[in-house]
Amino acid sequence: ADYLTWDDDNRYEIIDGEVFDMTSPGVLHQSISGELFRQMANYFEDKPCKVFAAPLDVLLAKNASRSDEVFTVVQPDIMVVCDPKKIEERGIVGAPDLVVEIISPSTSSKDNIIKRRVYEQAGVKEFWLISPLERLIRVNKLGKDGRFEREEIYDDTAQIAIAQFAGLSVDCRRLFPPLPKVKRVKSPPPPKYG
Repeated sequence: ADYLTWDDDNRYEIIDGEVFDMTSPGVLHQSISGELFRQMANYFEDKPCKVFAAPLDVLLAKNASRSDEVFTVVQPDIMVVCDPKKIEERGIVGAPDLVVEIISPSTSSKDNIIKRRVYEQAGVKEFWLISPLERLIRVNKLGKDGRFEREEIYDDTAQIAIAQFAGLSVDCRRLFPPLPKVKRVKSPPPPKYG
């Protein structure tokens, strides 16, 4: 793929050779991404694994050392990479160990179906989908057979321990903004008949 030669400032993802425009994320998306990055960056400080945030290309191919062999280029919202040989100036070459995608209505189908398949086939050990509107985190872990196991679903009150990184736990209460307080109004009694 000749994506490296494109000279515009737009953001794209290329999945199996098909180009997808990327829209700018909204405030809620960025708030969640920033908080998750903060929690993970604090944990990975002085550790060999590195945490990165979009925009940063992840090149996935059979032979990603040659840019003409790259047919999939994605930009996960958050990723963790433990193999220093995968970290290059142009981006991450090969599957990250953990990938997080924060879905929006415009990316929901691509993130839920297409990217899940791409990350599974690439060998990403753990793939998270965060739904800001539902306030849910869906965690997919790669099994020994190379396929994602049964999905685990967490709500906005959970503490998610990440087994592959001993001691790392994400506090979901801090990811989502507080819900507005709802004032309860007492219902009037039903009318009396007769």
